[in-house]
Amino acid sequence: MTTPGIQTALVIDDDPAFNRILCRTLALHGIDCVGAHDGASALQEMRRHRPDAVILDLNLSGSSGLPLIAPLREVRPDTRIVVLTGYASITTAVDAIKLGAHQYLAKPADAESILRALTDSAGAPAEDTPLEPMSVDRLEWEHIQRVLAEHQGNISATARALKMHRRTLQRKLSKRPVRE
Repeated sequence: MTTPGIQTALVIDDDPAFNRILCRTLALHGIDCVGAHDGASALQEMRRHRPDAVILDLNLSGSSGLPLIAPLREVRPDTRIVVLTGYASITTAVDAIKLGAHQYLAKPADAESILRALTDSAGAPAEDTPLEPMSVDRLEWEHIQRVLAEHQGNISATARALKMHRRTLQRKLSKRPVRE
């Protein structure tokens, strides 16, 4: 089984097992795949292979993968970039799309969702927008994530900006709100 329009892919994920399994899965769907575990090796592999698609983990060894989007697009502007994350938030999704990602998926994402995101020509989210407003807990979580992103993940600076104690912020970050 082949995937239309996608012959090669670069998987950028710091988890070697996940990286290897995703590459193997993509290969089963007719996509030549290479893996990278950090930003430097990702850019090197991008220049070497110039893949049709990139699957980028949002968290690479504690730092954001978002700054990689622009350099990846410089190497090949038409490459499709799908951002995967275990900590999805509206803020990071918007940031990823603004920077040039085509899709943003929350882990665990199955192979079919990833393949669909790679080949979706419209670039529209797979799920419909919920009609219900977000809960207060979810709104607070989104606000904290936005401020945290503004301060490049610095907990102390984020706590100062939110006018709360650093430990309180850490406690709030450890309690993810329920999905709605």
